[in-house]
Parts: sequence; structure tokens; C-alpha cells
Amino acid sequence: MGSRATEIRKGQVLEHNDDLFVITDYEHRTPGNLRAIIQIKIKSLTTGQALSMRLSASDSVEVAYLDKKKAEYLYEESNGDFVFMDSENYEQFHLRKDLVGEKMGFVKPNEQVEVTFHGTTPIDIALPPSVVLEVTEAEFAVKGNTATNVKKDAVLETGQPIKVPLHIKAGELVKVSTDTGEFMGRAKE
Repeated sequence: MGSRATEIRKGQVLEHNDDLFVITDYEHRTPGNLRAIIQIKIKSLTTGQALSMRLSASDSVEVAYLDKKKAEYLYEESNGDFVFMDSENYEQFHLRKDLVGEKMGFVKPNEQVEVTFHGTTPIDIALPPSVVLEVTEAEFAVKGNTATNVKKDAVLETGQPIKVPLHIKAGELVKVSTDTGEFMGRAKE
């Protein structure tokens, strides 16, 4: 059963041409006195191919049924894939780097995450809005550079590079936005 084009939203997953596509952009336009047009951009979860679709308000699209499960991140394989373990039945499964690679910079080994499945196939992970991570490497601040909002390069415990204020040193805990990857402040833990 399909959903009307006006009911879909950015971030939803659609079934199209026997493939799964995530909606990356959604625009509802009503040009003058003409009928509404829904312009969406979608990206394949299997190939990474991006498409643009133009739908009318009465068109129907097939929204994929997704299931979410808790899983523990175990390790990264040599080919770049990530290995997870289902928290309920302890089965291990893989997520490809091209699907979740940019998100994994915020996940520590042995940490619980929510994994999205389509049937038995894992397709994505959900992260909290922010995470607390330790800074393992940070450049030294040069005295006199603190007059403006100057940032320096640092590396988090997961290997993720980040820009932090000059007063942050290696070994400190920082709060990081998982949406933008930006420093949000020091963390007290």
C-alpha cells in the first residue's frame, strides 16, 4: 500500500525499482494557479546513486517498512565495513562503510546504537543528537591567539578530526554534535 506524495518527508525510506532510497531533499511547490508539484531527491541505500523525482500531489509512492533494533558496535574490518552484534540474539552483522561511514566517527567500540533494518538487512544507524568523547590529540595553543574565536585541530578517541577552541587539551572530554560534527562544549563526566 502506497502513501500519497504529500505525506512523505525528508529522511523517510522509499521502495522504488526494487531498491531502497532515502529522501535527502523534499520541496513542495505551488507555481501560480497551477497544481502542486513535489520535487524530491533520493539516494539509493545499496548503490549510493542519487535521483531526482517530480511527483504530483495525487501520486502514490511506496514507503518501506523499517524495524529498529539495539546493537553493540564491535569493530571495523580491514575492508572498512563495521561489525555489530544484535543485543537480543547475539548474532553479528555488517554495515558497509559507504552507508554509515560518516556516522561511525561518533561511535566508540562496545557502544550501544540503534540499527535500522529493512527485513533482515541492516541499512543505517541512529545516533543521539550529541555525544561525549575524549580528545586524544590537540595542537598546542600559541599565546596571543585567544583574542578572537580561533579554533585548532584536534582528534577524538574514535579517530574523528574536529575543530576545538584553543583552551581544549588532549585528555579532556568534549560534547560533539552528531549532525554537524562541531564542538558544543566541555563535558563533565
